[in-house]
Amino acid sequence: MAWFTLSVLNGISYGLLLFLLSSGLTLIWGLMGVLNFAHAAFYMLGAYLAYSLSGWLGFWWALLLAPLFVGLLGAGFESLGLRRVRAFGHMSELLISFGLSYILVELVQGLWGRSAVDYRVPPMLDGPLLTLFDTQFPLYRAFIMGITLLVLGALALLVRTRVGLVIRAALTHPEMVQALGHNVPRVFTLVFGLGCALAGLAGVLGGNAFVTEPDMAQALGGVVFVVVVVGGLGSLRGALLASLGIGLMQTFVVALDVAMLPSLKLSQLAPVLPYMVMVLTLVLRPNGLMGSAQRHASY
Repeated sequence: MAWFTLSVLNGISYGLLLFLLSSGLTLIWGLMGVLNFAHAAFYMLGAYLAYSLSGWLGFWWALLLAPLFVGLLGAGFESLGLRRVRAFGHMSELLISFGLSYILVELVQGLWGRSAVDYRVPPMLDGPLLTLFDTQFPLYRAFIMGITLLVLGALALLVRTRVGLVIRAALTHPEMVQALGHNVPRVFTLVFGLGCALAGLAGVLGGNAFVTEPDMAQALGGVVFVVVVVGGLGSLRGALLASLGIGLMQTFVVALDVAMLPSLKLSQLAPVLPYMVMVLTLVLRPNGLMGSAQRHASY
């Protein structure tokens, strides 16, 4: 029972971290129609900025400032680069964001090196939340869960408020929204910046829970896109369900670690499990668990 309980808690905490990262990508697609291939690179950048800011100002200031810096960088990229190529279609958007991801990875390697950095959990949150039969569940993982649930509530309110209505209307009827006095380009810049800030926040929280290294963007980048596709493009509720499902499945597969063949253990399938789920989902439900043919963010 202790093993099962702790596995569930670890799976939920990992799944909520995946949701925190994928929520920004879901928001950008649902409200702008842009698949940001640099999203995982913003996650990586948030972790490295938090590492440096923690050494100068402490973790709590890093938790506030690092996502803000990443969000401002994302807003600048949207206004100076992405906005100029949107008229040429989705392929141009994909290519410019794909190029930015490589630039950010090289920038991080140039500034912080190619090896992992010593980004640690703050002492106040470093310890067990509970102990079951000599097995501990970390307090910091519970902190990640709490922050993610707060973000989920804030996003649910945003989508349903007047601001959310203006943002969604700007995607489908930009001329009308502009005629009503709203600055549509500025709305898109704010949405893109917010999505990148969420990726940066995930980096701040996930960088010390796991490992902060240049390969962290590549390690989680594919899984994040799987979450968004499985949940349904533009659906925050779908992203939450997919994140929790994939987090729990991967955690239990690793925890079981039983031998399937003489040279193959079940835990070795954990990295490919999300992609198997995505393929199965696309075959059975092409629009995802909670997705629809319409492209707008929903809860």
